Amino acid sequence: MDCAKCRINNKICRKPDGNGPQDCPTKAGRESIDKSLTEYQKSENAQLARMASVQEGECYAKKGEKPFARHPVKPRLQEIIEFAQKMGYAKIGIAFCSGLSYEASILSDLLEKHGFEIVSVACKVGGIPKEKIGISENEKVNPGNFESMCNPISQANLLNEKSTELNIMLGLCVGHDSLFLKYVEAPTTVFAVKDRVTGHNPLVSLYTLGSYSERFIKRNPEQW
Repeated sequence: MDCAKCRINNKICRKPDGNGPQDCPTKAGRESIDKSLTEYQKSENAQLARMASVQEGECYAKKGEKPFARHPVKPRLQEIIEFAQKMGYAKIGIAFCSGLSYEASILSDLLEKHGFEIVSVACKVGGIPKEKIGISENEKVNPGNFESMCNPISQANLLNEKSTELNIMLGLCVGHDSLFLKYVEAPTTVFAVKDRVTGHNPLVSLYTLGSYSERFIKRNPEQW
């Protein structure tokens, strides 16, 4: 199963008369798919799934025009606000990287202006030294100095204790984001991910594989 490599134009996952390769999960994974469908009937999932699709449809303008051409009109920030309103959420949690404290403050203020109660927690919460998780001096960002460990499990637990209804991840590092998602209880969306080189726009590395990022395909990892 590797949907990323599917090169069929008329895909069965997008059109009833479509087709797919032999290992296509839409064709070969019906038992799992049918089992998943029952999950959408559960009260905690039904409204969330429906409103997510409603929000998706509302992100395009001039949908009735012919010939049809996608005309997106809403940035992700607007989508998050509208989706939270559709779901009737009142309390929103923000788990952010301390390196994006400025962005987190803007986001928090903006969400409060839209009537939400905000609970935010930085990644360095607790002020625990990195040595606590076995980090040596040469593994630090700035060797020879005190550094607090990123603490995504505490971020998740603290938001859980505050009974947030929706959480927003903002710039958590690779791996730290995984731990946060492992322990957080409320539905969580991502506003931005950490990418120090591209200004937090990681897809740039894919878009420029034929130019500025060609080292990723022309060199061994040791030479990056």
